[in-house]
Amino acid sequence: MVASTVLPLLERVSSVSPMEASMRECSGRSPLAATPRGLDGRRFDYKEMLHNSTFCLVPRGRRLGSFRFLEALQAACVPVMLSNGWELPFSEIIDWNTAAVIGDERLLLQVKGLQTRSAGPSGSTRQIYTDSNSCIPTTVRSIHQDKILSLRQQTQFLWEAYFSSVEKIVLTTLEIIQDRILEHGSKSSLMWNSHPGGLFALPQYSSYLRDFPFYYASLGIKPYSKFTAVIHAVSPLVSQSQPILKLLVAVAKSQYCAQIIVLWNCDKPLPAKHRWPATSVPVIVIEGENKVMSSRFLPYDSIVTDAVLSLDEDTVLSTTEVDFAFTVWQSFPERIVGYPARSHFWDSSKQRWGYTSKWTNDYSMVLTGAAMFHRYYHFLYTHYLPTSLKNMVDQLANCEDILMNFLVSAVTKLPPIKITQKKQYKETMMGQSSRASRWADPDHFAQRQTCMNKFASWFGTMPLIHSQMRLDPVLFKDQVSILRKKYRDIERL
Repeated sequence: MVASTVLPLLERVSSVSPMEASMRECSGRSPLAATPRGLDGRRFDYKEMLHNSTFCLVPRGRRLGSFRFLEALQAACVPVMLSNGWELPFSEIIDWNTAAVIGDERLLLQVKGLQTRSAGPSGSTRQIYTDSNSCIPTTVRSIHQDKILSLRQQTQFLWEAYFSSVEKIVLTTLEIIQDRILEHGSKSSLMWNSHPGGLFALPQYSSYLRDFPFYYASLGIKPYSKFTAVIHAVSPLVSQSQPILKLLVAVAKSQYCAQIIVLWNCDKPLPAKHRWPATSVPVIVIEGENKVMSSRFLPYDSIVTDAVLSLDEDTVLSTTEVDFAFTVWQSFPERIVGYPARSHFWDSSKQRWGYTSKWTNDYSMVLTGAAMFHRYYHFLYTHYLPTSLKNMVDQLANCEDILMNFLVSAVTKLPPIKITQKKQYKETMMGQSSRASRWADPDHFAQRQTCMNKFASWFGTMPLIHSQMRLDPVLFKDQVSILRKKYRDIERL
């Protein structure tokens, strides 16, 4: 990937914001520090005015371009471009018709006829003026509120995806160059102009939109109707009553299960084939790479379905719970959907992020010990995240679930989805001891606190988003006949 070749460069420039770099070149000062005056002499706060505006005029500056353009994008103010001949940033891949109004600076207040300007990657045009008596104020007032909302949302997406840091600007530039060189594997316009953006849709994974979790709605298709279960095994198989065998049987009975992969990260040799229970779906046992935690998120070729059900060996789930989880995930294929929820908070006394497992209505993570997500996140975890974070996870044998939540929330800008009110999802949480269980480690919680802050530092922000939404089956806990409930067994758990 191009991004991996420029880290030394990015370390030197990432401390400079895009607008600072632009202003240093153009004027040497920041307009946000200025205090504009009205005609009556009153002072106005420039930044406040910018954020309270719907449309922002962007005339040419001392040169053809203007840093006002980036200011408008950041403030979710629709840029009204008045700089003839200015090729907008990254116009090769960004369709600016969806985020800006392109005007003609020669016809600012009066227009003698219909004007169109090309402002998109395909050379598409947008009609700016509708009659010979219109002017720019009249034109922007005629734009429907729904269209204005769409324009403002797109300004925020484009700012965050490509312009919010020098690092993103550099990476976007390099990705465009790569697309020019490797044209057969170049990203589509939809990838660049819709969430989550071209930097998160890695062409090394696939060149087909349907293979990513973000474009199902745009393409009018649904994910594949089966899932692959990946069970992370770290304990030797010594008894036929172990939780992993019960879990394997329950998952195999799901009508949506295509196959089960047992990732053997135990130090003991692989059990003989006859030790595993007979099931109606294939059971594939894979020996973990280097026996490290990150190996559970490797993009194994054996995973052929869109959905992955990630499970710890001591997870307790019924077949009904598995079916319901997959049904919910089909409606939210870009998110993590599952049972065990956790949350983060800002500890003002220590000036750091904290991690909590308290049972509340608020959560920001769904742990991957019992969760469903798209297989693309295995690829993204392996090829997008830096080696330093994955090495930290492997050394601690902890926090891989937190890192996956950071990654998915950073990509989607959405929280995960918790389903039903299941609190105890592990045999070890129900009083049964396991020497291999991380819950028995007294340093487990402290390590997760440290991980939270290390991850937030690398991402440059806290990507986790709080949610209070929980999805239950229809008629869940309602006082109606149990025969009317599709997932009736869940209430008995």
